[in-house]
Amino acid sequence: MPLNETMTPRERVMNALAGRPVDRTPVANPTNVATVELMDLVDAPFPDACRDPELAARLAATGHTELGFDAVMPYFSIIQESSALGCDMQWEEKDNWPTVRMNNPIWKGADDVKIPPGFLEHPDNIAITQAIRLLKEELGDEVAVIGKTMGPWTLAYHVFGVEPFLLMTVDDPDSTMRALHKLKEISVLFGQAQIDAGADVLTFPDHATGDLVSGEYYRRFLLEIHQEMAERLDVPLILHICGNTLDRMAYIAQTGMAAFHFDSKNDPQAAMDAVANGIRLVGNINNPETLYARGPEEVRGEVYKCMDAGVAMIAPECAIPLATKLENLIEIPNAVRAWHEEHD
Repeated sequence: MPLNETMTPRERVMNALAGRPVDRTPVANPTNVATVELMDLVDAPFPDACRDPELAARLAATGHTELGFDAVMPYFSIIQESSALGCDMQWEEKDNWPTVRMNNPIWKGADDVKIPPGFLEHPDNIAITQAIRLLKEELGDEVAVIGKTMGPWTLAYHVFGVEPFLLMTVDDPDSTMRALHKLKEISVLFGQAQIDAGADVLTFPDHATGDLVSGEYYRRFLLEIHQEMAERLDVPLILHICGNTLDRMAYIAQTGMAAFHFDSKNDPQAAMDAVANGIRLVGNINNPETLYARGPEEVRGEVYKCMDAGVAMIAPECAIPLATKLENLIEIPNAVRAWHEEHD
């Protein structure tokens, strides 16, 4: 039976995140779906599209206009705030992600953490807030506009370096907490600036990944901070943490955030069981094996697995490889519609 879509993409996304009925499961991009092919299509290549608001908006719009997703996202990386804080940056070329050079951290401890004057006016932050304004003007009534603000754990990796920060968590937990509480103010400041610019939703990446820290670490250092973020930022928040996170999903379900964007290392049904309806799930189509290296048939299989489990919004598991084939990305919304036609 052909699927009867009665909602705008924006209505679909916002309803799903609020736990309200939808005409079909939405497809979104909480992290990034930009590819080199899309960059070439609209002449908006990295790194310029990460630093120029018009190029960022142009590239982000392709998530809807070319791929058929229900949301657009102009913050493609995870380093805009860190650039504005003064971290040592490596902007790379079109086919590579810009990164923070973490072998040259800017701070050593909690006492060093400070928000520099003009932080929100830094060009790399303006690129995001202004891109959101442009997307809101162009697509905002029709499509959900998703912003992104880094959580304090992610910021800590960038400003202290991964190894020094993880050692700090062992050697000086009190100083670690002081640092996280100071860093969270950066998350709120940049997140609120994006809300003011028109963001409907914020992704909140905080990379306390299953590969690096335990579920108990999440409870100890981040749960209360994440609960506070859900109260202070007045739009739906989508928490993003990479890796196998089943051991912390019961805690994540207590954050009060709208949804959790989860990795393909977690089986969709096992993840749904772990959160026990405490939070909605977004995800979790595999990037390196399925979207990058396989074809639409395998993509459809993963979409169906998420749909069968009751995942609230379908998405790639994380920022996709920049050489991902468009046919695989376009298959995600196609597969969602096909599932509904078979099951509704």
